[in-house]
This record gives sequence, structure tokens and C-alpha cells, in this order.
Amino acid sequence: MSIEQIRGFSDKARSDAVLGEQLKACQKMKEMFALARDNGFEFVEDALYPPNEPQFTADQLSERLAKALLRA
Repeated sequence: MSIEQIRGFSDKARSDAVLGEQLKACQKMKEMFALARDNGFEFVEDALYPPNEPQFTADQLSERLAKALLRA
């Protein structure tokens, strides 16, 4: 369930420019979770990390969050 919530939030951030900018401005995980909650999405941090497939792209996230979530 959590992966679908993450994917839904990511898709909404891609299609909504304002939400996309708000997401990119998040520097901490708790900021991203609060933004997701404010937009009707709930997910847990563990679902964001490998071995799960990344649901965000580097251009969607702040540099800090991209480094944490999109490790190669």
C-alpha cells in the first residue's frame, strides 16, 4: 500500500507545478511526509529505500533528499 501512496504523491507532484516546487523545497524527510499528508498521501520512510524501486526522480527532489533516496 505504501508504494502506491508514494507513486501517487510523486505523480501528483509531477502534474501539479505548485506541489512540485513545494516537494523540491523539502530538505528533510519530515517536511516531505508533512507535505504528502497535507495532500492526502500517507507512507512510511522504509518504503522509500532500496530494494524498492525509486518513485521520485532527481529533478523532483532537493539535492539533499535525492542523495538520501536515490543512491546508486
